[in-house]
Amino acid sequence: MKLTTKLLAASAIVSASAAMATDLEVTHWWTSGGEAAAVAELAKAFDASGDHWIDGAIAGSGGVARPIMISRITGGDPMGATQFNHGQQALELVQAGLMQDLSEVADAGHWRDFINPINLLDACTVDGKVYCAPVNIHSPEWLWLNNHVYENLGLPVPQNWDEFVASAPQVRAAGIVPLALGDQPWQSSLAFGAMQVAIAGIDAWRAVNVDHNMDVAAGPEFAKVFQAAADARELAVGSNVGDWNLATNLVITGQAAGQIMGDWARGEFAVANQVAGVDYSCLPGLGNPDVWLSTGGDAFYFPKLNDADKTAAQMRLAALLVSPEVQVAFNLKKGSLPIRGDVDLSAADVCMQKGLSALAEGHMVPGGDMVWTPDTQTQVGDLMVEFWKSDMTAEDAQARWVAILQND
Repeated sequence: MKLTTKLLAASAIVSASAAMATDLEVTHWWTSGGEAAAVAELAKAFDASGDHWIDGAIAGSGGVARPIMISRITGGDPMGATQFNHGQQALELVQAGLMQDLSEVADAGHWRDFINPINLLDACTVDGKVYCAPVNIHSPEWLWLNNHVYENLGLPVPQNWDEFVASAPQVRAAGIVPLALGDQPWQSSLAFGAMQVAIAGIDAWRAVNVDHNMDVAAGPEFAKVFQAAADARELAVGSNVGDWNLATNLVITGQAAGQIMGDWARGEFAVANQVAGVDYSCLPGLGNPDVWLSTGGDAFYFPKLNDADKTAAQMRLAALLVSPEVQVAFNLKKGSLPIRGDVDLSAADVCMQKGLSALAEGHMVPGGDMVWTPDTQTQVGDLMVEFWKSDMTAEDAQARWVAILQND
């Protein structure tokens, strides 16, 4: 009952009681082992508060799930709550008047006082009103390595991208795939995005992604990024899997040496009982000592419902998602960072501590969904698919990328 008591105090505009207990369907695309363990924490907390979480998991990536979610909302069959990434993915739904305004819950809970970085809340805000509850901070700029692969080959575990590339011939000669990469468009886009921050550097990244400076996009800093992507394309030959967690499993089982993947990969290592720093290494910023991470992540939106009881339950869930207890329990399992800086994370492992250090130093930049339109993101994703599956040169890919950005 302690959690329920704190929830009621944080959300003065609603009154939860046993008599008001309500079923609420929640859709999301968290279906891997680590993700399922994390979402179970949300469901457990909501059920403990007196309401009931009806799980609406949709198998596949966000690219598969989002069109289904959007179709349901626009087609008159809305769920009680649904996951989207921070940014502009739900903007048209908000503008169409299909999403609940959470401003009263946010004001009553003083969200602006503890959500960090504040651009997470800003990404939920349209015309001064809050439309989503952010639940975590995810960053894609991580290189995950199986330490034992290198130890068994008598090689030092790489500490950065250049060392990883240099070790690849010996890894390949031993019959091990150097770089695991799943066959889904967003995974190649993620790898490219991770390389932007880590290889081009923060100043060049800001020039392109914040200031939309196309001269820098076409220049030498990003030529290095595209060359790194071309190198990675060769290193990934032979991974032959689809889902991202299957690629992570190649690393866990020693069939591949490494993977560029977001910090959510940590949840898969945890489920497999792997120990950070012993069984595997996690290199934020792909090992760049000047680590900068982008603040992507997940948030829950609440479609408008013609049901007063369910609407009240939506508000209770929104308040619950940002509560300290839920933030700790969920993010420790998910591999992500909490959206509030006032929680006890003494149980955080080595990898999570690295992410927390970057956050504490203010070394965070907006995620791609926050700085580019969904259409631009889709076109870049299509380009990355073509690039990674062909012999397109780095120079041609860079030129086409610049042309896409120019039309944003």
